[in-house]
Amino acid sequence: MSQAEQRQKLREGQGFIAALDQSGGSTPKALRLYGVEESEYASDAEMFDLIHAMRARIAQAPAFTGDKVLGAILFEMTMDREIGGKPAPDFLWQERGVVPFLKVDKGLADSTDGVKLMKPMPDLDVLLARGAKAGIFGTKMRSVIDAANPAGIDAVVAQQFEVGRQIIGHGLVPIIEPEVTISIHDKAEAEDILRAAILAQLDALPEDHEVMLKLTLPEADNLYEALVNHPRVLRVVALSGGYSREEANARLARNTGVIASFSRALTEGLSARQSDAEFNATIAKSIDDIHAASVAG
Repeated sequence: MSQAEQRQKLREGQGFIAALDQSGGSTPKALRLYGVEESEYASDAEMFDLIHAMRARIAQAPAFTGDKVLGAILFEMTMDREIGGKPAPDFLWQERGVVPFLKVDKGLADSTDGVKLMKPMPDLDVLLARGAKAGIFGTKMRSVIDAANPAGIDAVVAQQFEVGRQIIGHGLVPIIEPEVTISIHDKAEAEDILRAAILAQLDALPEDHEVMLKLTLPEADNLYEALVNHPRVLRVVALSGGYSREEANARLARNTGVIASFSRALTEGLSARQSDAEFNATIAKSIDDIHAASVAG
């Protein structure tokens, strides 16, 4: 598996990154949206079997290929399982031409200064070593910004880049995700503060360090243009953040050089009760729409 090939695909490819990384806390909601109620499973093990079946069904859909899906973010348990008879990362890259990423954060800490930092990750080095051995290209980790608080936003960005440097040390590319909550009244102000904080951290990175950024779709179109063009940034991707797929796609298309990395908006309309033909047609339409918005800018 050539990391150089994967890097080139991500840098130059015309497509988006699928987020298939719902974790323990968000899995019941993801399954409910997929038409599987909590009464249909009796344990966490059964729950994770069901969500893996959903992810495997998406990954094996005919439209889920590297032509339009550049990469996919996996939950740790997905990395350790098989899809189509192969380890999930190998299936994605070898069979689909999709670059595999791994979600590495352990969730959010309690709110401080209008933000939620990431919880400590004491076993991160072990996980990164496992990921690198399994053929993972990069990682993703999420913090949340709930207010235009400079101290809080600086803390979020500093933590993200500190852990990012640890990830780069394992030969992986970190996706840094400081999500701005879409419903806050000072979203535009928070985004201005965030942009400045990220630029300062990027400018301080050594020349041989490279990151990706996953950001909430901004209020001001092309706000993140300087990040898209920064020499330390492999790619800027956008999260759907609670916007409908239609709204997320419309906002995305107005931001040049930014591509999608949608989770809920990707799986919108999918159901466990659909026939394979219905399921495959629905995911193909999602992929086509998100791809079109990603390449529009």
